[in-house]
Amino acid sequence: MQSFSINSRERTDFIDITAKVQDAVRATGLQDGIVTVFIPHTTAGITINENADPDVVTDMKASLDRLVPWNNGYRHSEGNSAAHLKSTLTGFSVQIPVESGNLILGTWQGIYFCEFDGPRSRKVWVGTS
Repeated sequence: MQSFSINSRERTDFIDITAKVQDAVRATGLQDGIVTVFIPHTTAGITINENADPDVVTDMKASLDRLVPWNNGYRHSEGNSAAHLKSTLTGFSVQIPVESGNLILGTWQGIYFCEFDGPRSRKVWVGTS
């Protein structure tokens, strides 16, 4: 099991962690199998999506804000219910095949850490099987 830390810069921040996950896979020595990337936070998530056009991330952030507005009469006393809801929508883990030590992703795919309650310092766990 490998882990790394990342720092978000905004309340909602999508950070491409593909290279860091690839580095973690190499550190494990896994050649062929499955890697699981897990986010141990209730106000952050993870997704795989296009990493070629930055407008895709801009559109995802704007759409999630419309779908789950920050202020919507939530009852949670910490005031970050929207972040909890958005993290539930994106999920807390993804699995990616590994072949010859390399992540198997589509041509335009990248792995994104999704911050919904930043800026913060966060942890990402990478496990192999």
